[in-house]
Amino acid sequence: MTVDHGARAVNPQLRALPAVDRLVEAAGSGSGSARWSLLAAAREVLEEARAALLQGAPESEGELGTLAERVRVRADRLEAPFPRRVLNATGIVLHTNLGRAPLARGALASLVEAASGYSDLELDLETGQRGSRTTRVAELLRVLSGAEAAHVVNNTAAALFLAVDTLAAGREVIVSRGELVEIGGSFRVPEIMSASRARLREVGTTNRTHLRDYRDAIGPETGMLLKVHRSNFRIEGFTSDVGLRELAPLAREHGLPLVEDRGSGGFEDLSASGIPESEVSAGLREGADLLLFSADKLLGGPQAGIVLGRRELVARMQRSPLARALRVDKLTLAALHWTLLALAAGRSGEIPVLAMLRATSEELLARASALADRLREAGVPRVSVETCRSPVGGGALPELELPGAIVRVVPDRPADEAARRLRAGAPPVLARIQRDALLLDPRTLADEDFAPLVLRIADACVDALRRSG
Repeated sequence: MTVDHGARAVNPQLRALPAVDRLVEAAGSGSGSARWSLLAAAREVLEEARAALLQGAPESEGELGTLAERVRVRADRLEAPFPRRVLNATGIVLHTNLGRAPLARGALASLVEAASGYSDLELDLETGQRGSRTTRVAELLRVLSGAEAAHVVNNTAAALFLAVDTLAAGREVIVSRGELVEIGGSFRVPEIMSASRARLREVGTTNRTHLRDYRDAIGPETGMLLKVHRSNFRIEGFTSDVGLRELAPLAREHGLPLVEDRGSGGFEDLSASGIPESEVSAGLREGADLLLFSADKLLGGPQAGIVLGRRELVARMQRSPLARALRVDKLTLAALHWTLLALAAGRSGEIPVLAMLRATSEELLARASALADRLREAGVPRVSVETCRSPVGGGALPELELPGAIVRVVPDRPADEAARRLRAGAPPVLARIQRDALLLDPRTLADEDFAPLVLRIADACVDALRRSG
């Protein structure tokens, strides 16, 4: 018989671990956490402690005080609301990790109204018969874009998946190698293709693709020509690309649908604000049969994927069994409908993303100066105002930076420690770090954010003795 002396030696440490109830009692003393969260956290913490001790961790890993503190932290996390509102002082308007576009107040009110009771989501009030949940939003999308038809799904990747699976099932989809993008979170165009019933046919090279590459690839197995807008990176130098105007005649010649995944886009010309993206309807005018883009980037609405284009193609997508699996809920539709109404009525200034993108250098400098004054009044030393260029956001406008202004704060402690304190507090604050300083950009801060931001900066950046003095 073989005896595991290592396991036998560690057993006393395992036996010394507190029982679940005892650990819950110790952790709950003065914590304010509910018993259910303390119980769940205690079980997890004890399991982790057992594993650590078996791996040779020091005996202190199993001490009651150490375990109780971990349980309190875990229980607090379990009970904390999610997602939490954070103050975005980075200046990055379309910050993927922060949920991208904040909703307008009107869109939020419309969402709350839809959530607070019953609604006519799928009911035609005039006839009393069942209706379509996307009809009203589609009507506004047609008005804004001039498209024959429109549809909405839960994001742009879903729109691409639905289009490819519906229109090119069992056939080839021709895409330039330079457009095989990774959308984010490891979601890649080739993987979306492989998950659908279509086959990917790559043409050209990473940096150069010509019209003849598409023409040579078209054959009996071709089901679609696809253009994917490089919305999160750029290729520069020795490059060549084929636009929709060139591809459209080729697609018509062979009776193939031409689809553009535009990624991000809106219905307004933002060139005066330094945004080089053309409004999405231009893709339809240039010959795309279907246009796919996000509702929560440059449009400024909730997360959704919008499909615009030919009536017959959109109808086929709507009849697909996948359409139900990818449909949006009433809250998304309510917020999107309000956003589209605002755009149609010329009230785009009420949409936060568009207001942030249009903010002028003079406006931002004035707001930065006001924020700096409030910080100094709160006792925050080493505060200065500087002009800068702020990134818009890699998910929509790669490398584009807009002129503005920032408040530079040199904290009493290392900048990365101050940034960690800002993230850990309530409300959490996200700021940029540059060398030994925190940079606060007013572009992505509302006026009502200034008061809580000043308190958080003073707490995280100023030494306690200096504050008490």
